Amino acid sequence: MARVVILGAGIAGHTAARYLSKWIGKKHEVVVVSPNAKWNWIPSNIWVGVGDMTEEDVTFDLKPVYDKAGVTFHQAKAISIHPEGSADSESPFVTVEFTDEARAGQEDTLTYDYLINATGPKLNFNATPGLGPDNGYTVSVCTAKHALEANEKLHEQIEAMKKGEERTFVIGTGHGMCTCQGAAFEYTYNVDHTLREAGVRDKARIIWISNEYELGDFGMGGVHIKRGGYVTNAKTFSESLMVERDIEWITRAHVNKIEPGKIHYELLDGSMGELPFDFSMLIPPFAGVGLKAFDKKSEDITGTLFAPNGFLKVDGDYTPRPYEEWSAEDWPKTYQNPIYKNLFAIGIAFAPPHPISKPMKSTNGTPISPTPPRTGMPSAAMAVNVAKSIRDMVNGAEKPTHHASMAEMGAACMASTGSHFFRGSAVSMTVYPVVPDFVKYPAYGRDLSLTTGEVGLAGHWMKYVLHYTFMYQSQMKPGWSYMPD
Repeated sequence: MARVVILGAGIAGHTAARYLSKWIGKKHEVVVVSPNAKWNWIPSNIWVGVGDMTEEDVTFDLKPVYDKAGVTFHQAKAISIHPEGSADSESPFVTVEFTDEARAGQEDTLTYDYLINATGPKLNFNATPGLGPDNGYTVSVCTAKHALEANEKLHEQIEAMKKGEERTFVIGTGHGMCTCQGAAFEYTYNVDHTLREAGVRDKARIIWISNEYELGDFGMGGVHIKRGGYVTNAKTFSESLMVERDIEWITRAHVNKIEPGKIHYELLDGSMGELPFDFSMLIPPFAGVGLKAFDKKSEDITGTLFAPNGFLKVDGDYTPRPYEEWSAEDWPKTYQNPIYKNLFAIGIAFAPPHPISKPMKSTNGTPISPTPPRTGMPSAAMAVNVAKSIRDMVNGAEKPTHHASMAEMGAACMASTGSHFFRGSAVSMTVYPVVPDFVKYPAYGRDLSLTTGEVGLAGHWMKYVLHYTFMYQSQMKPGWSYMPD
């Protein structure tokens, strides 16, 4: 009997666990390790952050779902990977530290035949002094609990504006190397909509601040869209949305320090700026969760398995080259580690071979450019295909049988711009491929027949449908495996 251990139960890890439990769970063991007792549909934290959904709407307990599916669940965080075993045992294993109330702080080891690293990111609020809800002065929507606090503070500002006071809202990225601009982008429009519904939008100044070179970059080097017989770009698309809603913007910015009521930032041209605020939601940069790795002699091989940012190296081409020489072929296809063939990484946990957006530094040498997004649909696609490969390898295949390169997959995004059944709307975008391929598509790097963008009420309805669809599917309710991921 083979044992597959999955580290992490986010979109990537939970998707892999669901399919492996269905395909091999009756004959083999599937184990999930996650420090969180609940699963969170993170895209809908945006709505929690403005009071349109509750924490219960976007989360559920993992253990009952896994018990029903025959998956072993440990509420714990992974500490280290030992892919060669130890001097006392040939079996590879991971060391974990339990986080549940009964065993909190205790450590144990779990042997494995196959290991999937789907730990997601460390929310690196400490990268910017004063950033974040715990030890800083800004809020977050990265977790359901963060979003609840964001909503509480947002409505405190609304109450003040109802009394005639004016307020400044700053939303965006909290560091020059952030990814996930889309989440902040969506939250901006939901805040705008919420203020309008409360009748206080005239008392608010809303400012978007981002490390993007231009609006609409989203860490993907921007997007071109064919609409009405002509080609436009995401910069024009995004600017029009902001102008229509009287939202200001600052791009090419690295937030370097936050004080109570004041954001300090640096621009690509080297100039420094200050931005006063009453309410600010800034996305933190992501890093690896801090996993260590050791060989059979207990010597540290972390630097061999992991990139400097803490993400696991897989089958991508990490050869250092100028940006102009990177290509779509550099991107991983199987997500298998090149040294240890039973080790995989998916979702945010794998190390991208290079940025998609052109890396830039300010005249002071500060990096200011988005890092590649690897969430949502791409994470699920990686998870399904890695699960298929492991299924086949367990049954005798010598190597991964399925591919899921981000240079060969598309992604769809529904970003709500206001939650209301009749007055809400959403930006509906599709991109193919996620990583541009200028060999196949020399003009724009993407297939414009499959890369689209629209704004409207229908997209808002679709986002609601997707929320309930994925919550249903993720709880492995009847028929879940027939639903698209």
